[in-house]
Amino acid sequence: MNSTYPLLDLVSYPDDLKKIPKEKLPQFCNELRQYVIEVISKHPGHFAATLGVVELTVALHYVYNTPYDQIVWDVGHQAYAHKILTGRKEMFNTLRNLHGLSPFPNRDESVYDAFTVGHASTSISSALGLAVAASQLGHADQHVIAVIGDGSMTGGMAFEALNNAGIQRSDLLVILNDNHIAIDQNRGALNDYLLDITTSRTYNRIKKEVWDTLGKFERLGPRARSFISMVESGIKQSVMKRSNLFEGMGFRYFGPIDGHDVTHLADVLTELRNIRGPKLLHVLTTKGKGYKFAEENQTEWHATSVAFDIETGQKAPTPKPQGPKYQDVFGITVTELAQENPDIVGVTPAMPTGCSLNIMAEKFPDRVFDVGIAEEHAVTFSAGMAAQGLLPYCNIYSTFMQRAYDQIIHDVCIPRLHVVLCLDRAGLVGADGVTHQGAFDISYLRHIPNLVVAAPMNEIELRNMLYTAQHAKCPFAIRYPRGNGHNSDWQKPFEEIEIGRGRMVADGEKVAIISIGTIGYEVTKAIGLLSGRGIRPAHYDMRFVKPLDEGLMHCILAKFDKIVTVEDNALQGGFGSALLEFCADNGYYPKIKRLGIPDRFIEHGTPQDLYKLCGYDAEAIAEAVEKLTYQISREAIK
Repeated sequence: MNSTYPLLDLVSYPDDLKKIPKEKLPQFCNELRQYVIEVISKHPGHFAATLGVVELTVALHYVYNTPYDQIVWDVGHQAYAHKILTGRKEMFNTLRNLHGLSPFPNRDESVYDAFTVGHASTSISSALGLAVAASQLGHADQHVIAVIGDGSMTGGMAFEALNNAGIQRSDLLVILNDNHIAIDQNRGALNDYLLDITTSRTYNRIKKEVWDTLGKFERLGPRARSFISMVESGIKQSVMKRSNLFEGMGFRYFGPIDGHDVTHLADVLTELRNIRGPKLLHVLTTKGKGYKFAEENQTEWHATSVAFDIETGQKAPTPKPQGPKYQDVFGITVTELAQENPDIVGVTPAMPTGCSLNIMAEKFPDRVFDVGIAEEHAVTFSAGMAAQGLLPYCNIYSTFMQRAYDQIIHDVCIPRLHVVLCLDRAGLVGADGVTHQGAFDISYLRHIPNLVVAAPMNEIELRNMLYTAQHAKCPFAIRYPRGNGHNSDWQKPFEEIEIGRGRMVADGEKVAIISIGTIGYEVTKAIGLLSGRGIRPAHYDMRFVKPLDEGLMHCILAKFDKIVTVEDNALQGGFGSALLEFCADNGYYPKIKRLGIPDRFIEHGTPQDLYKLCGYDAEAIAEAVEKLTYQISREAIK
């Protein structure tokens, strides 16, 4: 290790941390923060969230006996410092790389990762389960802590867990990491409530005076802080003119306290260890703390995809992509459509920048709704607007749309409401890894009645599908990937696409490749490879998973008895399965090779690495076609 980090060099595990004198913890935190900045500047990843919880992370591992005491990190964006302190410091530079450290806490990676996470609002539920199990198994001395950001607290699952925990009376500590921002600025009544608490000078002044005064009363002994909690409840109701939300759900509330005062945090956590039952500690932090550029632009520095200069914040240049980001194609196009159609509204669960609905919000602020981290609500909220005649474009990442599956069926498709479900980040997304891969949406959508399921091959098709969807008068889902396309000249006049109509991309002979979605670009590259080997397969882009273009399917199957299907989706129940079903129902018996995501969860890495790992990059596609062609030649000889 570099001598720049004299204290950090001494720590590989929490037991090492406990040997550092408490008065030196601020210096240790400074070293840890600088180490995170140094490594992430060269090996990009999530950034600002971890910087905001350095002191909290250190205090937790300093006070609690981890891994026996269990810490659950909601989402896990903020868990990098936790990884460094729990035996993974030497591997930290492999974060998010293929076969390297996971981008989020993962039980398979470390015993210190109490729960595998990646989606928001799950920490209180899982921590409550751990706490109940500890009680059932006789581990009365085991402590369980859930660290949840205020953004994640907007999710309905978090409130379900609070409600349950309040009656379970389990020994559970919930730490609310309050920085008023998830990726974009938080919205909603909970955010306003927390702001009221944290900005009330009267309340915070009285709270501090009570804490300081009663803390001196030795005769209260270990019950002092418990008594203060009850006093604070009365202060809140008197000063804030409202009862405490968390105490109303059965939690004892403590705070708010400074989340960057590590010694005070350690003292408070030590006190809380001796208080049984459900407790909530409200901690105030600054996202991006300690790095000027991240503090000033928290959304931009939530994560960085490229290396950057620590001194200037200047990010390394990257090769100029051939085409725009797919999310920007969506954002620009839906804004154009909204300009012409006043019924169009946009809905997103806390991701306006991530999905580019911020473009529409800038022009039509009253027609874009950031509903917080609440995917189920986002879909049913959209359905409610559609029932009154509005046309919602509801944008949710593919992996997060899984959370709203019942709402898609029950609230959108059964009543056949005209909601356009836009599934960003479909397919293998890359470095965010196993919890974020959009691997299942074709499989979980294509069998739902009344729902159109579309997947464009390029930016122009995405633009036209968004245009087509407004005329469909039925539930309409469009899946598209993370990253950039390949067409710089994509912003063309709109053309309506006939629903359920595929197309031939390239004519050929002997073998047909049928693809769905943007993975068709890998097919195009494969055909280029094959042309040098004297093989010329046909290529068809189906565009719609549902309804299938049955006419085109009959034409393909009448001409070809050797077929390769390619999809950026799980093979089970995916597009290739739809072709097999069609063949079985219509008496076709071709030789079919299906390429797609195999029956396992896929780790993190670049999308190109993962296509290769799963066997459907250009070379793998070419190899599959070549094998079928060789088989044809052998059959001809026989």
